[in-house]
Amino acid sequence: MAITLLSHEVSDLCIGKPPLRCLSAVTATVADAIAALKSSDDPFLSVWSCNHDETNDDDDNKKCDCECLGKICMADVICYLSKFDNKVLSLSSAFNASVSVLLPKCRSIVVHVQSSCKLAKAIDLITGGAQNLIVPIQTKRGQHKVPTRNAVVSLTTTTTHKNSRQFCWITQEDIIRFFLGSISVFSPLTSMSISELGVINSTRAFLAVDYYSSAASAITAISLAIANNISVLVVDGGCDVVEYPRIALIGEILPMTLACCDETAAAAVATLSAGELVTYIEGSGPLESHVRVVRNRLEEKGMVGLISLVDSLSGSSLSDEESPTGRTKSYGRSVSRAARMARKSVAIVCNRESSLMAVMIQAIAHRVSYVWVVDEDGCFIGMVTFVDILKLFRVFLDD
Repeated sequence: MAITLLSHEVSDLCIGKPPLRCLSAVTATVADAIAALKSSDDPFLSVWSCNHDETNDDDDNKKCDCECLGKICMADVICYLSKFDNKVLSLSSAFNASVSVLLPKCRSIVVHVQSSCKLAKAIDLITGGAQNLIVPIQTKRGQHKVPTRNAVVSLTTTTTHKNSRQFCWITQEDIIRFFLGSISVFSPLTSMSISELGVINSTRAFLAVDYYSSAASAITAISLAIANNISVLVVDGGCDVVEYPRIALIGEILPMTLACCDETAAAAVATLSAGELVTYIEGSGPLESHVRVVRNRLEEKGMVGLISLVDSLSGSSLSDEESPTGRTKSYGRSVSRAARMARKSVAIVCNRESSLMAVMIQAIAHRVSYVWVVDEDGCFIGMVTFVDILKLFRVFLDD
């Protein structure tokens, strides 16, 4: 059974997956990316560079001239826009910039593989640092490809792949979910504690920000968190990177939470403290009183561009009577219910004695790829990630 699992192809994990929404790195702008993200149920978009001759034959064994350069989400947009004010560069110039400015510096987080790639190889790529594996969608010869909502962004900003080929991507979560379907193979590992299995990662440096420091000072950390598929810890008396134990966790800035916001959250990042930002972005939207605080601070700092951005999307909501929930009506964007589950500020934690199965289910339920490990006093010990779990499963299956 173990050999059978590893001999599966990544195409087995692609069944039912929608084609990626693709933006052109050449023609698409930041404004195009915002419009596409707002119209999508998927929090991420892929950015591509396509340079090919449409007359060439399409064959898995031939070099594909369509390359995915990376993925972007609204959190990337928010971090980018929050850096601008009228003293440096007009916000309109920021919107007209190429979408490539939103891409992470590291290109290795997305890796192209063939649909025939074995699951064992896919796991090795994921544990080696890849976040997403780009896989061509297989269709029967002569079968008509029906465009889906996810397949079309805009006629002016989307990119066309060779012979209209479509792609999907495989994530760490996809592989974990696939293994859950045959979880008995991994007995007794799944019933053992994470401490017994030695999967608590306490040696790496973790991104963190002090509760009272400015959210703007955490922009670099948030960008790194997006690239590494983790979050930024909000701690009491923390530093840029957590390297020592016995640090109390207050909450976390989760990139997926920011990805559920709209671009006006850039104003919150530019003006609030890290602790205030955590409160601002959680739930179904910020309290109207928090929005007023943000606008007042923008005026104090003379950030005219961000003021106009907030006003243009908020409309008259600030002057209207508050809603029964006290939250703004225009805030946020249309994302899937599963993505909105991530909109909370309480850090996702477990303890040393939590079973591996419990940690896996906990991470999947919250749509994250990690769980923080704390002691009985709520102090930070380390974390367990999907990568750590996949490494463990890989060794177990090999043995």
